[in-house]
Amino acid sequence: MPIITSQYKPPILSKKGFVSTVYSGLFRTVKGVAQQRERINLPDGDFLDLDWSFSKEKSNKLVIVLHGLEGNAQRPYMVGTARIFNSNGFDAVCVNFRGCSGEENMLYRSYHSGATEDLEAVVNHVLENKDYSELFIKGFSLGGNLLLKYLGERQDIPKQIKKTVAVSVPCDLKGSAAELHTLKNKLYAIRFKQHLVDRLKKKQILHPNKISVEEINAIKTLYDFDDVYTSKAHGFQDKFDYYERCSSLQFVSEIKVPTLIINALNDSFLSPRCFPVKEAKLNQSLFLEMPNHGGHVGFIGRKGVYYNEKRALEFINQV
Repeated sequence: MPIITSQYKPPILSKKGFVSTVYSGLFRTVKGVAQQRERINLPDGDFLDLDWSFSKEKSNKLVIVLHGLEGNAQRPYMVGTARIFNSNGFDAVCVNFRGCSGEENMLYRSYHSGATEDLEAVVNHVLENKDYSELFIKGFSLGGNLLLKYLGERQDIPKQIKKTVAVSVPCDLKGSAAELHTLKNKLYAIRFKQHLVDRLKKKQILHPNKISVEEINAIKTLYDFDDVYTSKAHGFQDKFDYYERCSSLQFVSEIKVPTLIINALNDSFLSPRCFPVKEAKLNQSLFLEMPNHGGHVGFIGRKGVYYNEKRALEFINQV
């Protein structure tokens, strides 16, 4: 489809990507959403925790929401999405990836950017156990990459999935990883790495034969983490094999479900290849919107509602 001209006009103080990213990640709060937790069992013996919220009226429409790296179902961008959809006649289920719900998952493996089998398990659970005729999916960052990969690598997407939205998506994982290791993103990289290492230390206690304390202590960068843990725990040769095989860029040309990607041009986490312009122009189901502002998952709006939330609802409601 033709590239969409964005209508996003941020408040003056949030035009800088750093400001919108940091404020949205550390200071935004969202109230008014009551979530109910459900645990589902996965085929490999592990589990996922799903946090549900509901429209005031009974609905046959559900939005599935996927978080980013080291996120969870209670992050403001997740709850903000649930709130706007609940207010407009949709139920919402915010997915906690493995180990992200406050309780360690059972296996040594965890979640990663290409673990589409877990999204498939959620979709199958909903279709087999719930009464929804229309499903929609919205993914943020890592969750957005996972969503696009899921849509493009399969020929048998359930017909109930009508539309999807992906926000701040690192479509090219290698390029995005390189950006995160630049000086401008040093503080973000340190924060991400520390969160990941802290969780890996807990996992090491549960699985001492899988990784040693010495190996964990040797992790100094996100590259190291992906080499030492992400790749090895999930069947990849090394970090670059993981990046290559899990990047959604190679799959977006095969997407058949109408899908909107919203990637801000001032998102410091994204490399040039994270903006699939050529692929969008050649795929009638792929819509690419590239606002000048927004940072990474930081599309600050007015009255507490973010632009990506309003835009997702608008796109999904379009006939």
